[in-house]
Amino acid sequence: MSFFKKLKDKISQQTDSVSDKFKHGLTKTRDNFASKVNELVAKYRKVDEDFFEELEEILIQADVGFDTVMELVEELKKEVKLKNIQDPKEVHSVISEKLISIYEGGDSSSSNINLQPKGLTVILFVGVNGVGKTTTIGKLAHKYKNEGKKVLLAAGDTFRAGAIEQLEVWGERSGVDVIKQEAGTDPAAVMFDAIQAAKSREADILLCDTAGRLQNKVNLMKELEKVKRVIQREVPDAPHEVLLVLDATTGQNALIQAKTFKEATNVSGIVLTKLDGTAKGGIVIAIRNELNIPVKFVGLGEKMDDLQAFDAEKYVYGLFADIIEETED
Repeated sequence: MSFFKKLKDKISQQTDSVSDKFKHGLTKTRDNFASKVNELVAKYRKVDEDFFEELEEILIQADVGFDTVMELVEELKKEVKLKNIQDPKEVHSVISEKLISIYEGGDSSSSNINLQPKGLTVILFVGVNGVGKTTTIGKLAHKYKNEGKKVLLAAGDTFRAGAIEQLEVWGERSGVDVIKQEAGTDPAAVMFDAIQAAKSREADILLCDTAGRLQNKVNLMKELEKVKRVIQREVPDAPHEVLLVLDATTGQNALIQAKTFKEATNVSGIVLTKLDGTAKGGIVIAIRNELNIPVKFVGLGEKMDDLQAFDAEKYVYGLFADIIEETED
């Protein structure tokens, strides 16, 4: 049974609409990436070195990342030789299988959020301004509240004009309280107040916003370390997650941001926003493979429920949906 057939059977057995969200959200990437792969397959009668060179270009243009592309193509060459694949059409499913294996390999493959079974879960959000950090916090607040959790928000971005008010708007939409102080206040002081409030109200989850300034790594590191020290003093095993929010439409710039933040703080996962707005969705694989940080959530649209937990199989389905759905039963 081909990999596409297995994936199609698995997706068809699932009753939720998440696969459709990945399919719809990755339309731009699929139209760009999958269509070029289709053209490549139609162009060649056999899988040879010229075929792989053109495939490299397509993968690099999709923001999969140079190092990852070289690694992926080498793996593909081995697989093609091992299975004695002659027909380029058979390469589709091999690419898909390798993309999933790259994503799911390594020590940080889990896309699950580290929610505590008892007590308070503290999740810290980092990222530059304009990537959708506050929107992400609001959507996650909505998600967790709908799951029956008691959620609080901490307005730790006290420097950017309007950041506190923006978080308050999301708090009102989600029906979740926001712990705040005046603009310009020390973010660590806000975190202290927020943790005390979360404890006294017996909250399950505290979602903490932080300033998105990236003037230099030293200042960023000092600020985040101070915030984390305050959190750890009050909740020793916190923060339970440090989620870096990145804008998928910025492509390789997102990868540069990820490297900077990884050096500045212990990032445990990525939230990749606006994935529906780019034709270069390969950045998911580049981040995972080059930085060994799992993508935990992806933004697949503007609606409240369009922020979805990342799933490597559904991601590949979104990339190759048209071909997978044409696979014979």
